[in-house]
Amino acid sequence: MKNLNKSRIVRILRIIMPIVGLITIIVIPPLDLVPSLIAPLPDTVQEQVEDAVEQGLDGIIVYVDQAGEEPEFYAAGWKNKLTQEPADPHAFFKIGSIHKLYIATAVAKLVSEGSLSLEGTLADYLPELVGRIEYADQITLRMLVQHRSGIPNFTDDSEFDWFTPLTDEEKALELVLDDPADFEPDTDYSYSNTNYLLLGRILDRVLGYSHHQYVYNEILAPLGLTHTFFTLDEVAYDDVVSGYWYEYDDDLRNLGGSMVATAEDVGIFLRALNDGSLLNDDEQAIYASIYEYDHDGWVPGYHSMARYHEDIDTVVVQFVSTTGGETWGTANVIGGKATGVSSIIYNRIVRILHR
Repeated sequence: MKNLNKSRIVRILRIIMPIVGLITIIVIPPLDLVPSLIAPLPDTVQEQVEDAVEQGLDGIIVYVDQAGEEPEFYAAGWKNKLTQEPADPHAFFKIGSIHKLYIATAVAKLVSEGSLSLEGTLADYLPELVGRIEYADQITLRMLVQHRSGIPNFTDDSEFDWFTPLTDEEKALELVLDDPADFEPDTDYSYSNTNYLLLGRILDRVLGYSHHQYVYNEILAPLGLTHTFFTLDEVAYDDVVSGYWYEYDDDLRNLGGSMVATAEDVGIFLRALNDGSLLNDDEQAIYASIYEYDHDGWVPGYHSMARYHEDIDTVVVQFVSTTGGETWGTANVIGGKATGVSSIIYNRIVRILHR
């Protein structure tokens, strides 16, 4: 194995990440992935998880919650390659953009109680951004939640470096201030992390305290979830899965910049979000009108998938601690579905559960 050439990977990411933001894309899988697609299904989920490591993934965790049955946990590969610590299905993992489900839930609850309005504009809530963000007086809260604002994505900016921890939201926002809009508000869709950065800021201002605490108090606590945190420094470093770039040994845990959670906590939250037990009827109606009910997450070294499969009443959460190469594909990794090895493994697991 070699050390990670970060500058080269950064250049690659700057090329492919704008593509990642597409809501749908037709992808022809590389020939190397065809055997994974057509291979006979193994008999068990655990066999499929172990096969994932044979296909180049450093570590994988899978949580399965089938209605009426006890949740099942699966893991293979490494939690930490350097120390040869095996994968732990209960370890913390960086869940990336899955955190948007929690923010959208908070928005729905605050709209329901009258603290927020979906038709309120960015200018209404953050007037200091008028003149700094184009169309601030036309971009509504609803458009921010739904990625229809036209505000550029700060992670697509040429100055953004995925391999340099950027936990200062002010600096992240500065990357896109005064930039022209990608399109006029509500005329198109473009996945933008800036939208949710701004939503967090709006929530903080309306609440008068951190929206992190609101999520802990109003969303996580009622569900008994004690293994979900907004920042890496809230958990013991050694309890977090190490993340890797394909065929490199560098541990990417220290990059920060992501919510962390266990697969079980994400699965319990997702079940409650989908079955209506988390939100009351009004909140549920609002949520259904503004955002989706499952999500993928991606940061260097970490690819997560959390989805509810209504036809079999099953939640499946998959964490893979390898990105790059053909492990994750280039099709909407952050906003939805991908076509790399990790996504193929996920889909095969779901097929096993159907069977």
